[in-house]
Amino acid sequence: MAEQRFTEQHEWVRVEGGVATIGITDYAQEKLGDVVYVELPEIGKKLTQFSEAAVVESVKAASEVYAPVSGEVVEVNEALAGEPATVNGDAMGAGWFLKIKVADPAELQKLMTEDAYKAYLKDLD
Repeated sequence: MAEQRFTEQHEWVRVEGGVATIGITDYAQEKLGDVVYVELPEIGKKLTQFSEAAVVESVKAASEVYAPVSGEVVEVNEALAGEPATVNGDAMGAGWFLKIKVADPAELQKLMTEDAYKAYLKDLD
């Protein structure tokens, strides 16, 4: 079973077999509005926890996407280049941004569980 965690900046991370898939949450894509462009990192780039990993632009604003965990980029979602609106339609699935090989699995403990994230969102409204 994949372990899924969340950040206060509304990124999600799902770890399976030492590889983390990263994207933004439904809450984040709703706040951004229609996504029109996604800038993804180079494969092989090393990211540290909470450093900038990607950029997402919408009709309203541009926003950084931060790495929930440290590691090396092993894959990016090339489909987003031609269909950035996938982020709006399926933020927690097909709208993922990148995959990284996790450097330190203990970093996941610094992130929120799904229940903690839901409680965090209630405090925002």
